[in-house]
Amino acid sequence: MQEYINNGTQLGWLIDRKQPQVLIYRPNIAVEKLDNPKTLYGESLLPGFFLDLSQVVL
Repeated sequence: MQEYINNGTQLGWLIDRKQPQVLIYRPNIAVEKLDNPKTLYGESLLPGFFLDLSQVVL
């Protein structure tokens, strides 16, 4: 994921179904870890976008 960020990606979600957790990558910000989130939001990059994980077995 860091390679994507280094090449210009502004937001990346690494979804780990086994843990269950999501790592959120953004440029110049420490990686954020969410444990078993139910929803992910597109923040200011994708206003109005959300990913509903409540029906996904992480």
